[in-house]
Amino acid sequence: MNKRIGFIGTGQMATALGSGFVRSKILCADQMIGFDINLEATKRFQEATGGNISSTTLELLKTADIVFFAVKPQYMKSVFDEIQTLKLDLSQKLWVSIVAGLPISCFEENLGKEIRMIRVMPNTPCLVGEAASGFAKSTFASAEDSVLIKSLLDTVGLSYEVPEHLLDAITGLSGSGPAYAFMIIEALSDGGVKMGLPRSIALELAAQTLKGSAELFLKTKEHPGSLKDRVTSPAGTTIEGVAVLEAAGLRSALIQAVEAATLRSASLKK
Repeated sequence: MNKRIGFIGTGQMATALGSGFVRSKILCADQMIGFDINLEATKRFQEATGGNISSTTLELLKTADIVFFAVKPQYMKSVFDEIQTLKLDLSQKLWVSIVAGLPISCFEENLGKEIRMIRVMPNTPCLVGEAASGFAKSTFASAEDSVLIKSLLDTVGLSYEVPEHLLDAITGLSGSGPAYAFMIIEALSDGGVKMGLPRSIALELAAQTLKGSAELFLKTKEHPGSLKDRVTSPAGTTIEGVAVLEAAGLRSALIQAVEAATLRSASLKK
């Protein structure tokens, strides 16, 4: 890729993305530049990615072809205000946001209606190269822009393009989903401890069980119900546990958790 990428905000997610881009060799370290008012964050970004550091937003915008916004939502007004004072032609760049909760329309209102914009909803496993991301493009972003961003996001996991209104559902499922998974790991390990396993062993076994099960599905694409049936022998141990989970409403609780988080995400824009 012959594009130069800039990150406004060089925190954990920006550093994880940049590291993934370099690790996958989709671009070289010297094709990246980061800017952050937090000097410690820029130092960590540079050490992790090998990328360059900008001393100003103007310097970054003059250098980068693709600009990632990777700051907290409450800081975006000051970022918009600064960019507006620079009087640059913003239509030539591809803009990408991983800022939680801000719709594409917000960026169009502040940067211009005809900007090429991609909004991304990543999740925290991005930090270990196992992200599940959704993204949506603006009216003026092209199919080629989508392909380009997908190729970048897929270096740190997997990604899907969706209409923007479905990003709330992605927030409720994969954005919030790691919290649900961690709760399941913790609960499974509690069960192991109750039955006599040391905590450290129970936690490792619980986490590896979820990881291995997820990998088995992702590699085979076999329906989860079919994979479950393979483990569930007649009158065996697993069906006893499955019956308890069904009686306790595990499926319903997870469905309702995704629904609640989705509705909350949608409400934040109002």
